[in-house]
Amino acid sequence: MFKWQQCTYLLFLICVFIEIVRAMTQVINQGMAMYWGTSRWSAMEIMEAYSVARQFNLIPPVCEQAEYHFFQREKVETQLPELYHKIGVGVVSWSPLACGIITGKYENGIPESSRAAMKPYQWLREKITSEDGRKQQSKLKELTHIAEKLGCTLPQIAIAWCLRNEGVSSVLLGASNPKQLTENLGAIQVIPKITAGIASEMDHILGNRPHSKRDYHH
Repeated sequence: MFKWQQCTYLLFLICVFIEIVRAMTQVINQGMAMYWGTSRWSAMEIMEAYSVARQFNLIPPVCEQAEYHFFQREKVETQLPELYHKIGVGVVSWSPLACGIITGKYENGIPESSRAAMKPYQWLREKITSEDGRKQQSKLKELTHIAEKLGCTLPQIAIAWCLRNEGVSSVLLGASNPKQLTENLGAIQVIPKITAGIASEMDHILGNRPHSKRDYHH
């Protein structure tokens, strides 16, 4: 009975993928979009959608929208690279500044005018004031010294660090004012400054570099 239920569930999933890919293909063919991508899908789900598209002559997804920043690395650095190299699916990363945590504004507590001070963002406040949150702020202080050495700000080096990943096609930015947007866009000039040595130094500070399959072959 259990195997039968498994087979039924897998068949249901395949039908769902077929309908999703078919619907997105129709949207593109009608000129309402040029491409389509996924958001928070697993590598297996993306590969299944790609396989369905190829099997039924439909249009596959071209990107995955995934959270990626200093403190959220596992999926983008270990699960998605294989898809990038095999089928060309890139990453559109979101929250490169971890909801403002990486800006440095929470270094000395939570400012009254910040997002974390608002009632709907109590989860963010708890995250910042937790033990892990305090450890993150300590690491950000060290990373700030590297940013200063490169002649840029902490947000700029954080965004440039994301863009430096070969699988990241683009980074979604959020800015409260033109000044922030200008600062964030300045990250493009920082990318070439993050050499292998600087990246290694940043990894040492963060202490959370995930191990990819490639690492185990060396």
